[in-house]
Amino acid sequence: MKNKVRVRFAPSPTGPLHIGGVRTALYNYLFAKKHGGDFILRIEDTDQNRYVEGAENYIADSLSWLGIPPDEAPQIGGDHGPYRQSERVDFYKTHIDQLLSSGWAYYAFDSEAELASLRSECEAAGETFIYNWRNRDGLNNSLTLSESETSRRIAANDPYVIRFRWPLDTFVRFDDLIRGSIQIDGNTLDDKVLFKSDGMPTYHLANIVDDHLMGITHVIRGEEWLPSLALHCQLYKAFGWEAPEFAHLPLIMKPAGKGKLSKRDGEKLGFPVFPLQWKESKGYRESGYFPEAVLNFLALLGWNPGTDQELFQLQELVDAFELDRVQKSGARFDPEKNIWFNHQHLQLKPVSELVALFRPVLSEKGLDASQYSEAHLESVISLIKERASFVREFWDLGAYFFVAPKEFEAKAVRKQWKSGTPDIMRALYDVLKSTDPFGAEHSEKNIKAWIAENSLGFGMVMPPLRLALVGALKGPQIFDIMELIGKDETLARIEFAIDHLEAGV
Repeated sequence: MKNKVRVRFAPSPTGPLHIGGVRTALYNYLFAKKHGGDFILRIEDTDQNRYVEGAENYIADSLSWLGIPPDEAPQIGGDHGPYRQSERVDFYKTHIDQLLSSGWAYYAFDSEAELASLRSECEAAGETFIYNWRNRDGLNNSLTLSESETSRRIAANDPYVIRFRWPLDTFVRFDDLIRGSIQIDGNTLDDKVLFKSDGMPTYHLANIVDDHLMGITHVIRGEEWLPSLALHCQLYKAFGWEAPEFAHLPLIMKPAGKGKLSKRDGEKLGFPVFPLQWKESKGYRESGYFPEAVLNFLALLGWNPGTDQELFQLQELVDAFELDRVQKSGARFDPEKNIWFNHQHLQLKPVSELVALFRPVLSEKGLDASQYSEAHLESVISLIKERASFVREFWDLGAYFFVAPKEFEAKAVRKQWKSGTPDIMRALYDVLKSTDPFGAEHSEKNIKAWIAENSLGFGMVMPPLRLALVGALKGPQIFDIMELIGKDETLARIEFAIDHLEAGV
């Protein structure tokens, strides 16, 4: 590529960042880093009526948590700022004047009532009203009004918009990096508003001017902008600028496969659709997902590396990413696959990192997390993490390592605690009491020898022992559990189980 790659993610601060927007940001980031380029965050806040307080910071915080920070942004600056469109209005005014002077744009004074009446007339005739070459020369605009009348109305502060003037019989041809060659008949398009009556530009003008002035080389955005692409290409021509390359990403579809994924889908099916908490809606972070798992899942939601590899760290995604491997059709969101990715990344994490994440969980459960050594917690987590998809699940999987069971699973008691079980457990108690050292290997050797000497079946001893220590028939190797909770605790739990369960036998 002859010019340094520069891409932008340009969300509007009208609410939380949807997971679809996160994927757009991710693809821009991956493409930029793959080619040694820059990833820019630009806030498109020209629609002040829809501005939501806190949304801009939410967007920046989300990108930071995900580990895909921009190189230039409102919060960090850069050589091509300002990075909020509301602070760039003078640029837009200069450029709209250029279009007016060159004849590519014109003032339109049509009122909402006039336009509504025209729409109604067309509907009655079974037609669709389009403000363009067919009728603009007969409407209330500077193409039909005299120059002096136009100036008078502007000076009198009469409400107006500025529209793009589509040339007659114009075919727009362009190549999309994902969708290939596209051709649009300009005669079917309307003269879009470029400047609104409130003195602010529309998206169409602002993003073209900004992309040019910021040196954007590739515009990677959602397919919902495809219908606007012909206008954008024509605007570049009107300004005499070279257009960037375009790539329009497929939609993220509902889990059922039909329709665009929405916040309501997440609320209905119980999965997050925002990266961070937004008001009452929990985000991926608060739900216990790892940022790298979210990125891994999203990267493969519409793109494939051309290999069987599924698990990627961020740098691996950068190295593998190519736009020509992004699919054209929508990608179905699969919440279960999302959880699977988190499970896989949890397994890949160093146990020491998981310990740090688990200590707050212990504190939430009312325990003094500082009383447990790093080595102890690493041993516990190593035994239970294989079955966990989230750090919070460590407690459900291994609470018995920290708190002795006070109740026992009823079904397991009925099945495993027989009339002779208390006597067997008392004898086992004596065996364990005399076992020294009390490591897993030595305890296993002693218990197995005792079982063989007394002609007992393993099913008569091991399930009741597990029940006494855990409260249920679950958990890793029983001898590992015994070693970690220690001899005194092991004996105390056996004694409690005998006293507690004997009366019910």
